[in-house]
Amino acid sequence: MGEDESKESTAPKNMVTIEEAGPCKKKVSVEIPQEAIKGATDEQYKTLGKDAAVPGFRKGRAPRRLLEKRFGKEIAEQVKLKLLADASDSAIKDNDLKPLRDPDIDFEKLELPDDGALKFDFEIEVRPEFDLPELEGIPVNKTKLEVTDEQVNAEIEQLQKWSGLWAPREGGEVELDDQIVADAVLKTEGAEDENLNNIEISVRQNGFVGAIPVEKLDEVLIGAKTGETKETSVEVPKTYFKEEYRGKKVDIQISIKDIKWLKPAELNEDLFKRFGVEDESQLREKINDNLQSRLEQQSRQDMTRQIYRYMLDNTDFDLPTDIVADQAASLLQRQYTSLLSQGLSREQIEEQMGKLRSGTEQEAKDQLKTFFIMDAVADKFEIDVGEEEINGHIAQLAMQRGQRPERMREQMVRNDSLAQFRLQIRENKCVAKLLESAKITEVKPKKKKVKKAVKKVAKETAEKTVKKRVTRTRKKTSN
Repeated sequence: MGEDESKESTAPKNMVTIEEAGPCKKKVSVEIPQEAIKGATDEQYKTLGKDAAVPGFRKGRAPRRLLEKRFGKEIAEQVKLKLLADASDSAIKDNDLKPLRDPDIDFEKLELPDDGALKFDFEIEVRPEFDLPELEGIPVNKTKLEVTDEQVNAEIEQLQKWSGLWAPREGGEVELDDQIVADAVLKTEGAEDENLNNIEISVRQNGFVGAIPVEKLDEVLIGAKTGETKETSVEVPKTYFKEEYRGKKVDIQISIKDIKWLKPAELNEDLFKRFGVEDESQLREKINDNLQSRLEQQSRQDMTRQIYRYMLDNTDFDLPTDIVADQAASLLQRQYTSLLSQGLSREQIEEQMGKLRSGTEQEAKDQLKTFFIMDAVADKFEIDVGEEEINGHIAQLAMQRGQRPERMREQMVRNDSLAQFRLQIRENKCVAKLLESAKITEVKPKKKKVKKAVKKVAKETAEKTVKKRVTRTRKKTSN
């Protein structure tokens, strides 16, 4: 047996007691024996004695009593901090505690005793302990959604609109979704009149005239003709992002100079070429495949939600209140940022946030519980994610977004999202494993749900197709 092993086997051990302190909380009480304190103190003085320079003594020759007089306070503080850190780490590891975050120990309030043991305690939040439900034969409904000719026709019409051009509406009246060219005068109280010439205004329910948001703009403009002037007044919200208009009344005059309507593109060779097909038959086939693929993806997402719901409903454990609160605050912040990026006013955002706050705590609980449950499922099935697998998923995502994989990975490292990305891949693998043995029942969808699902998918497909075409055009232009 080596000298180190002999010392370790004879070294005095700390006394550790673990008690329950609430949901996912443990109270850890530690007692460091006097022998351990003396041993650590002696070791610290031994190390100091080798290097300490004390007047009248050669290096390494100063007696212990002089070192204690000169460096006593510093040595005591160092010994205390080392003993407390080592003892708390050992208590956690030796008792197989799985902390959610570091223990909060107030080291400054603790002092080394002149005699006897050093006693301290701390609370630590740990991973919840629970039993997984039955993982074989989870009941799952699979809704079979099929694409019809009617839906393909609607999708082609949408593509024609997306690919269309703005054309003059000769001798006509303004209609919804038109675009007008106009001169506008903004009369803001307390400010000089603002003249805007040849601006484009989209005829929508909620639109803009210059920088001024106008509700029910469509009611103001629909039916108007070229040469006419329309007037309206707006009370700008007090929380509007442009300070010069904030909380003020703005009178608006709109003099219509031109009316344009979106003329859908014709089904011709040029359109087919844009979407990488030779004729209408191939276009319909491509659209059908895209829609069916997206519907299947939606069906898969629905089955995934059912798996999560089953796991949540059949797994019982509590979570620490403060960790749920932290997660809820993080969720609200992300939702706020998302609403802000949509261009909503502060008043609209506050209204939405008020609705979101009521359900955020439950959403936070569900998210945290789902994480712990799927983590346990991953351990049970020994599911892990390797570097090659992560790089493959990053490459796939980068291709969809038109980025370089190495650049996307760098971005993930910088914004600390790579670890979350790994966890998401692992969760997806867990769900796939559970679906392999699930009891899947194919069900017919309700008609309203089918129309809603297909309409959503058709819109997403059209947007993606056009975005890809715009991206390709931009690349060609930049080259």
